[in-house]
Amino acid sequence: RSANFRPVVAGDHVFAASMRGTLSKLSIQTGRVVWEASVPEKLSIGPGSDGKTTVVISSEGNVFAFDEAGKNIWKSPLGSEVLSDPIVAGGIVVIRTLDNRFIGLDAQTGARKWTYQRQQSALSLRVGYGMLPINNEVIVTGFAGGRFGMIALANGGLIWETPVSFPKGFSEIERLNDVTAKPSMEGEILCAVSYQGRIGCGQARTGNLLWFKDFSSYTGTAQSSDLVFSANEKSHVFAFATKDGGQVWENTKLTFRDVGEPLAVGRVLLMGDAQGYVHAFAQANGELVARIRHDSSPVSAAPIAVGGLIIIQSQGGKIAAYSPK
Repeated sequence: RSANFRPVVAGDHVFAASMRGTLSKLSIQTGRVVWEASVPEKLSIGPGSDGKTTVVISSEGNVFAFDEAGKNIWKSPLGSEVLSDPIVAGGIVVIRTLDNRFIGLDAQTGARKWTYQRQQSALSLRVGYGMLPINNEVIVTGFAGGRFGMIALANGGLIWETPVSFPKGFSEIERLNDVTAKPSMEGEILCAVSYQGRIGCGQARTGNLLWFKDFSSYTGTAQSSDLVFSANEKSHVFAFATKDGGQVWENTKLTFRDVGEPLAVGRVLLMGDAQGYVHAFAQANGELVARIRHDSSPVSAAPIAVGGLIIIQSQGGKIAAYSPK
């Protein structure tokens, strides 16, 4: 999967970046560009923002931070490539490098506050790993080898870690079962899914899983109050009950259309595809109820619901807001 730039929303603004090195701050309601900053290096991922500090990461492994007015306030070298979206929360910028380090930087100064090193696995997918921040206190994220866990923002300490799935098979390729997609959370329930592994849901406080079942996805999960949704690698879309994992429906209409990350909002589930369409499924029964063509390039990032609008960015960089009917 090529570089996947996801827009982020903070306050009344949406921040978006492109590979060429442009970072833009737009008004959510009007789409008006508040400012545009250019980074002197090509970007590999970003942005991350809390509204005050916005960061992007270059393909040379440098973090560039900008303040509310779009001024570059610091630059910090990481010494490794980054394909995971950075998080800015609780005054900390969290970066996850490709060599399995989590780095916590001070959002104001860029000074390094902590590092948490994971063991390298023999073979892991060359992709970004999604990180889910909760209450400006912790992040929940997946790891190689079918595990996911919770990390404290303040000091990088691991709070808990739980296996969703276990490697099976003989070759390293068969044994790949990384939890690469961002876990989802609704109420007190967290759900995660691994590639060539399982999907499962559990208690956010402890990481204890309520259930898991064989499944494979690299685009992750989305949740409503009582369902969890995910698409497998054939782009078959499923809904399971969050409490016990019972299958509620399956929709195979988008087979092999390479759907993107899901968003559950209101009564629908939204998902882009490789041809630039965004599809809406009824959460209750999985029926396709609407579709729009956003762009001719793939929509792989999850849409964002904010202020009564749905914001969508394609891999080609086109960003637009839609108002759902």
